[in-house]
Amino acid sequence: MQQQIPITIVVPVLDEAENLARCLTRLGRFSEVVVIDSGSKDRTVEIAAEAGARVLRFEWDGHYPKKRNWFLLNHTPANDWVLFLDADEFVTDAFCDEVAAAVCDDEVNGFWIQYDNFFLGRRLRHGIPQRKLALFRFGRGLYERIDEQSWSRLDMEVHEHPLVEGAVGAIGARIEHNDFKGLDAFLRRHIEYAVWEKCRYLDLAGGREQSTALTPRQRFKYRHVAKWWYPAFYFVATYFAKRGFLDGAVGLHYAYYKAWYFHTIRLMIRMQKGNE
Repeated sequence: MQQQIPITIVVPVLDEAENLARCLTRLGRFSEVVVIDSGSKDRTVEIAAEAGARVLRFEWDGHYPKKRNWFLLNHTPANDWVLFLDADEFVTDAFCDEVAAAVCDDEVNGFWIQYDNFFLGRRLRHGIPQRKLALFRFGRGLYERIDEQSWSRLDMEVHEHPLVEGAVGAIGARIEHNDFKGLDAFLRRHIEYAVWEKCRYLDLAGGREQSTALTPRQRFKYRHVAKWWYPAFYFVATYFAKRGFLDGAVGLHYAYYKAWYFHTIRLMIRMQKGNE
């Protein structure tokens, strides 16, 4: 039998019955799996319990902290390392092998995780790569503190990134990111994201939040996202510069919807400023 990997997997969820079972079946090699639920009305909680996960209940009040920081601030995992996964993210054997070795490095406190993104049922092999700093040593990292005032219904840190003390590495093996809920769910989710992005942009522009903790990528986005050319810039970057066109029609559709997303944020910002 393989030795269990000493990492606590944390999966924040809300109505994820369509994805969660598939996610949890891949996690048998990890010594602890925690599912944080915030009032699911489908079979999410039952699926988590049937899989043997530890289930925590979370009720968001619209303010700091959200799910991930709430867990880090109020609960103690069984392991020194935590890996935050979404229900539509699925680990592979190659990934498990690599992280099992990586967390033995005493010189590193966190790792960037890379993803294979799926859209409309197909893997995107090109375009702007997706990665998150989702694996880190417990007690050495917290997600950004953003004192929002119920900006949206998002009760989980989505665009916030962890601030990790010390050295950070990267895992080469990729996780599959594949939401099986369909295009309508993708669009609804990105409207929620756009509302949140608009509010954070205005908060930063008004000086209510310091920008010193932003990554270079975040800093570029919030400096330019309200400009007329930014959606077109993102389309060109992902479809041409990063060769999204090699993914065929689905690459075009994905680049188009991401440009639509940033155009939506820009329009929301303009409307908000016009109403002030």
